[in-house]
Amino acid sequence: MAGSKPTLKPTEAELSLLNILWKIGPATVKQVHLTVSETQKIGYTTVLKILQIMHEKTLVVRDETNRAHVYAPADSQVQTQTSLLKDLVTKAFGGSTSKLVMRAIGDSTTKEEINDIRQMLDRLEQESKQ
Repeated sequence: MAGSKPTLKPTEAELSLLNILWKIGPATVKQVHLTVSETQKIGYTTVLKILQIMHEKTLVVRDETNRAHVYAPADSQVQTQTSLLKDLVTKAFGGSTSKLVMRAIGDSTTKEEINDIRQMLDRLEQESKQ
């Protein structure tokens, strides 16, 4: 069952393939390879091997009912992002979410992004009052 046992963190290459699967949905190796080839030079067998490793790491599930196996993410994009973010906060910011946010905001944040952040903070503040 997805999320019930801890999964290993995806590498950069694995995260690239996960992003494709989140975007296009369950897919064969051929479909993933065609999509990733639009932006990266990568061989079919490399994509296959990465997906096989990801299956071993429980990052993806594999439907083997047809000749061409179909791969799908084991967890949602939000679940994976949350897990990676928690790990980053712990390792790089000593567990301080505010240090992460201050560092992120301090580096080339646009006015639009600041407004979005302000709206989100206002909404969170309102929700905490209820």
